[in-house]
Amino acid sequence: MGFYNMIVSLDFLPNSPTLRGAGRAIHQLSACFVLPIEDTMAGIFDALRNLAMVHKGGGVTGFSFGRLCPEGYRVGTPGGVAGGPLSFMKIFDATASEVMQGGTRVGANMGILPVNHPDIMKFIDAKMDSLKVTGANVSVKLDDEFMDAVIRNGSYTQQYPVDSDNPTFKQEVNANKLWDKIVHNSWKSGEPGILFWDTIIRESIPDCYADLGFKTVSTNPCGEIPLCPYDSCRLLAINLYGYVENPFTNEATFNKPLFKNHVRSSLRIMDDIIDLELEKIDRIIRKIESDPEENDIKYTEIKLWKEIRYKTEEGRRTGVGITGEGDMLAALNIRYGSNKSIEFSKNVHKTLAIEVYRESVKLAQERGVFPIYDAEKEKDNPFINRIKEADPGLYEEMVKHGRRNISALTIAPTGTVSIMAQTTSGIEPAFSTGYQRHVKVEGNDKNTNVDFIDDEGTKWHTYTVFHPKFKEWLIINGYDIKKIDLASEHNPNQATLF
Repeated sequence: MGFYNMIVSLDFLPNSPTLRGAGRAIHQLSACFVLPIEDTMAGIFDALRNLAMVHKGGGVTGFSFGRLCPEGYRVGTPGGVAGGPLSFMKIFDATASEVMQGGTRVGANMGILPVNHPDIMKFIDAKMDSLKVTGANVSVKLDDEFMDAVIRNGSYTQQYPVDSDNPTFKQEVNANKLWDKIVHNSWKSGEPGILFWDTIIRESIPDCYADLGFKTVSTNPCGEIPLCPYDSCRLLAINLYGYVENPFTNEATFNKPLFKNHVRSSLRIMDDIIDLELEKIDRIIRKIESDPEENDIKYTEIKLWKEIRYKTEEGRRTGVGITGEGDMLAALNIRYGSNKSIEFSKNVHKTLAIEVYRESVKLAQERGVFPIYDAEKEKDNPFINRIKEADPGLYEEMVKHGRRNISALTIAPTGTVSIMAQTTSGIEPAFSTGYQRHVKVEGNDKNTNVDFIDDEGTKWHTYTVFHPKFKEWLIINGYDIKKIDLASEHNPNQATLF
């Protein structure tokens, strides 16, 4: 089966920017970008401009604000006092909200701050006031030292600069008090998220190449992919439900051979998409160079895309993942969260990892390794060593022939992709058999009903969504689906009563 048929049959789907941009002359294909912020006014506003350029094409961005001075810190400029990371986060958030395509917001941000930054308390409160940061996600980098301090109910040192051996500012805080505040605010507002940063760095294969510019500094907005400055990633989700044969019956089985075959095909198409991405970036650069503005105006944008191109070509990073895991388990008559489901899912994800890396080694032999590959740099990486333990032959082949991609796996939330595939999203279960969905009605759209107008004057259309795979379960179990549809129009959860 060709790639086209595998996509239209919803066996796997690339991320939204790839689907939107593949047929357009000038459009990036990556979903996720991380951009650097330097602790100067010029550096901050260069990053702000870069954010706008990435969002214009439908990408999303992540930033670490850890290098910015804490609020009140003395600086060598007129006025002499820093506003702190949160003051600039508001500007980044507002800029992302204003970058529109046809009136519809397409971008999102992630702002992260290390737990040892002196402004972390203000950062943790960023989403408690709905007027401060409304569009970006925020997460705290937690290190092992902090978590050890929480466990022993001890103190923890904050400092600025956060990664300096000779900081100019230090203070001691109660680790448990800070941890309790993170937990409370996350319960109250849904944020901040937490990133176990030392674990991320230990497990990250690209960080084996930190000395070559691949040091991870932030994640994308949903937190599924840590990236170094100017790195980006194209994602793809394999629809796990598609490998269940005889779903929702006593004869239900998982077609593992077909799954392995499609995993290998998915890595191959993602590597093709990297080459297509490089072509797209070249077109973007040529277009900017041909624009009528003066070169000093175009310089920052050209530099941005050249940096992104360099990281794309040097690492050839991609992110193969899954969607529909909840539906897969339900179709196999396995209760989500049970010990059986955990063991089954572990086996599926182990198979995914092994086969993706097997295909990357094969592609290295056919097409060449990613330019900076060095087996010696990776020899102590925990993930690489798990591959070595699980499949020694694959590891030997990788050391001998190299790999096509610096990193190849990402388990994303798959919001839009799961809607297209009509499955549960990512690794999540079905939280409800039905729900109400709200869609913004654009000002010039005369063909969509307006069901309500919010306090800001935005128009919305509301419709009922009934989970497609639950409908399949109902049909297989002999229910009259027409009655269910009628009931769900007014109460999307009514079907649970049948």
